[in-house]
Amino acid sequence: MDVGRGGAVGGAMRALAASAAADAGVDSLARRCPRVATTVAVTIAVWVSLAPSLLPRAALAQAAASGCAAAAAAVAGGVRRRRHGGSARPGAARPAALVVAAGALGWAVLAAAQWQDALRASMGRPPAGPAHWIVVCSCAPLIFAAVRAIGRVPGAWRRRAGTRAVAATAVTVAMGVGVAIVPVGLGQADPVARPVAAAVAGSPSSLVSWESLGDEGRRFVTLDAHPGAIRTYVGLGSAADARSRAALAVRELDRAGGFARAHVVVAVPTGSGWIDPGAVRGFDTVFGGDVALVAQQYSAAPSWVTFLFDRNAAAASARALLTAVRAHLDTLDPVRRPQLHVYGQSLGSIGGSAALADHASAAAGPCAAIWAGPPAGAVRTAGAIVTANTSDPVVWWQPSLLWSPPDLSRARRDAPVPRWLPVVSFVQATLDLPVALDAAPGHGHRYGPDQARCDHP
Repeated sequence: MDVGRGGAVGGAMRALAASAAADAGVDSLARRCPRVATTVAVTIAVWVSLAPSLLPRAALAQAAASGCAAAAAAVAGGVRRRRHGGSARPGAARPAALVVAAGALGWAVLAAAQWQDALRASMGRPPAGPAHWIVVCSCAPLIFAAVRAIGRVPGAWRRRAGTRAVAATAVTVAMGVGVAIVPVGLGQADPVARPVAAAVAGSPSSLVSWESLGDEGRRFVTLDAHPGAIRTYVGLGSAADARSRAALAVRELDRAGGFARAHVVVAVPTGSGWIDPGAVRGFDTVFGGDVALVAQQYSAAPSWVTFLFDRNAAAASARALLTAVRAHLDTLDPVRRPQLHVYGQSLGSIGGSAALADHASAAAGPCAAIWAGPPAGAVRTAGAIVTANTSDPVVWWQPSLLWSPPDLSRARRDAPVPRWLPVVSFVQATLDLPVALDAAPGHGHRYGPDQARCDHP
């Protein structure tokens, strides 16, 4: 009896030991896996980064987007865990969640590959191919690990050196980077020979000095022109303020014979002073060379910097130039008075739209407003001639894209259009903004000579 009871007890003990060993094995495996909440957050973040984009995305760019998104989600999960705590003992749910996440991300990669190939086909580009996704899947985890490692440095450094030392070093590094970048950016322009033709701005006969035109102005006035076409440009250094530059631009345009042309186009540049050569050639073609383009610079910073921090500069400059041009047109014989048009691309369309609000009903006001790639929600498009691509992130991007779909009623469908999703579409449009100009003409934020059309749709 005692022997049987002892055997039963021994068997029970062995069963408990085996069960404990199994539990220990499960616990050991679970401890190596991230928490379920972290796995879910990272999976959602990577899925968002792989959602349909507006433009084809390079492999390294996609890897960076996915890796950084995953790192941000992991950090957010860690912060939440430290604030609210979590389960002290991991369970079998962790490995299971990881398996489900792997399957979900595999499906997301396949869907992303199909979408990217469809985009590329619509833009005349070859498919991405397996090598593209091998790079994405191999580099994204490396970027994730690197970002996580970098993210831990400030905390450890702050504990050792103190918050003030970290802040002072960060400011010093930022200033150093800024000082290093600015000269590089200023030195990237290709040299342009000074023109000798008397009608060209910046020539020896011009009222505007060659040096004051700036890089973009020099490129603009030296573009190959249709016989008879006039191009006048006034740079930031040509006069002290917007009104002075506008007055100088009108005098220079008159000197060059611009008001003797059948058409005068007030072209509002982008933030850097750039005017799309495609539009310039388009106006030459549409008007058969019987056209004068006049523009004045209001900033030397990239458009996105001006858009965020000094958007009013574009409006003030366009308003000053349009007012000065219209005032001169009022002095001309109505029979010989040229038709006035206003053109702007991107930030230039914002400035032009704001300026038109003061001149829409004027007797010598513009007969056409022509906008190319107008930023979403920032331009009056009623009555204007609009050229916009559905694949242009500039046409999509605005804060309200987080919760409401974009207005694409004036855009032409040049590529597959992704379905709008709250937050997701905003993230994708934001990721596409830096490469908006890398597309071929007719896609993204690239517009060809057809943007200069003057026929209302």
